[in-house]
Amino acid sequence: MTLNLTRRNVLIAGAAAMATSTTMAKAQEIPSKTRVTLGQGKSIPFDRDRFVEDCIKAHMETDARSAVREVLARAVSDHSAVLNGLGDPSKAGLDVLLSSPTLTIFAAAWTPQMNLLPHDHEMWALIGIYTGREDNILWRQGEYGIEACAANCLFEGDVATLEADAIHSVTNPLLRFTGGIHIYGGDFFGTSRHQWDPETLKVEPSDGDVIRAMFARENERYSKVCI
Repeated sequence: MTLNLTRRNVLIAGAAAMATSTTMAKAQEIPSKTRVTLGQGKSIPFDRDRFVEDCIKAHMETDARSAVREVLARAVSDHSAVLNGLGDPSKAGLDVLLSSPTLTIFAAAWTPQMNLLPHDHEMWALIGIYTGREDNILWRQGEYGIEACAANCLFEGDVATLEADAIHSVTNPLLRFTGGIHIYGGDFFGTSRHQWDPETLKVEPSDGDVIRAMFARENERYSKVCI
């Protein structure tokens, strides 16, 4: 399958140097990234309910992930319309558009310079950025635990695809909020997942309560910075 990649598809960060594989092997670790170019004069308002309906229909296709990715790519190609439809992020959190046993969709907001420790999803994931920027470090299982292997930088309009076994950590490097639509091929909130301590890289359990506590801490940090 051929993907239409952007010229900024690959950002090789210092962390990638830790990997011992060849350059070709590293490239295979990077999640595929696509961007759809918005046709001139074709901007239309973003309707969250219609978007969810389109994703549900696409998920019924034979290649469900690719079909849903096309819906997401079309939406964030007009990222200004998505921002107007979902609103300007003002705090870290998740705006859940759909939660079901087979498909989860939410808009995630990262506060300025927010960091998310390495974590997995246990299901395929799609990330489409509609405001700000999201930097990803990709990790893989090594002889002594996880090790950094590559990096990827998502700008407004970019869509990244993560495999079910992917492990990544996330940073918003900007001094403003980042917002993205995240779509998962399963019950994100009902699935037991894993996270890794950012200093020791020791694996820990992760679930909805852990995520909510993380957002609460981040919003407290941001409120103190803004004082």
